[in-house]
Amino acid sequence: MKLGINLGYWGAGMDGDNLAVAQEADRLGYAVCWAAEAYGSDAPTVLSWVAAQTERIDVGSAILQIPARTPAMTAMTAATLDSLSGGRFRLGIGVSGPQVSEGWYGVKFDKPLARTREYVEIVRRAMSRERLSYQGEHWTLPLPDGPGKPLKLTVHPEREHIPTYIAAIGPKNLEQTGEIADGALLIFPSAEHLAETAIAPLRAGREKAGLTMEGFDVCPTVPLALGADADVASLADTFRPYTALYVGGMGSRKQNFYNRLACRMGYEKEAAEVQDKYLAGDKAGAAAAVPHQLIDSTTLLGSVERIAERMTAYAEAGVTTLTLAPSGFTLEERVASLRAGVQALEHAGLA
Repeated sequence: MKLGINLGYWGAGMDGDNLAVAQEADRLGYAVCWAAEAYGSDAPTVLSWVAAQTERIDVGSAILQIPARTPAMTAMTAATLDSLSGGRFRLGIGVSGPQVSEGWYGVKFDKPLARTREYVEIVRRAMSRERLSYQGEHWTLPLPDGPGKPLKLTVHPEREHIPTYIAAIGPKNLEQTGEIADGALLIFPSAEHLAETAIAPLRAGREKAGLTMEGFDVCPTVPLALGADADVASLADTFRPYTALYVGGMGSRKQNFYNRLACRMGYEKEAAEVQDKYLAGDKAGAAAAVPHQLIDSTTLLGSVERIAERMTAYAEAGVTTLTLAPSGFTLEERVASLRAGVQALEHAGLA
């Protein structure tokens, strides 16, 4: 199992440290450094800046939002980043959510599975440098009865095939991801539930495409907080607002993918309470209502030895790249967490 690092969103108050974190991850042998975007900083700018100042670590988008860019633009961005980084780019994409898609980009959030499938097909066709033409439900290239003509990407990517990842949560999305992508970006992964909530639908998609799980990258992001095992409860408390935001407030009452995931993990009653309080404006109450076990099972908390045990569970569940989101208010704390991640991987015999 390999390790990754997730820098999250730029502009979150630790921008000056993020480059140093990425460079330390590069020095320690981390496989990939991911950057996110929502409705603030964009991922490609951050990734180009990181790639220019690192040597070996891959840079990946987690995610480029499908409603934000046409598929041809995403192909141009991927090809450029792969060329500039010397073949170190990983393309992660996703549909985002209804609030961002419709509220920020003005793009209707409908038929996300069909839209994603077409998007991946067009991106890959464009990056193959064949003349681009496509007839689909969501995109038609070139537009009919106009001056447009099939064009060919002029940039040469460093590699013939740039790995494509899809951010997936629901069973149908996971199955399609297994069918059409090279990897899956997961969130709130519980090692004890991964077989049911993620691996099974991913495998079904692979089988549908006549493939196995061999070579497919199962890549969840897991927050990490280093400390004494006796302090696990207080370490978990640091992630209560984060968990409450996603389970309670990310999306609408009718359409919250993270809330549904918590329900599939057996926390249906608790997820409803968190959502009720969060949507009512009681964010503190929502955070307090998050079950400790939900946090503990979806994070890495405690000593290097305890973290190593959890890493073993993730590896046995089928994770191939474990992306860490190290906590800490200082650069020193975040670097210590990075180093602890490597120590734990070695301690578990997974390096």
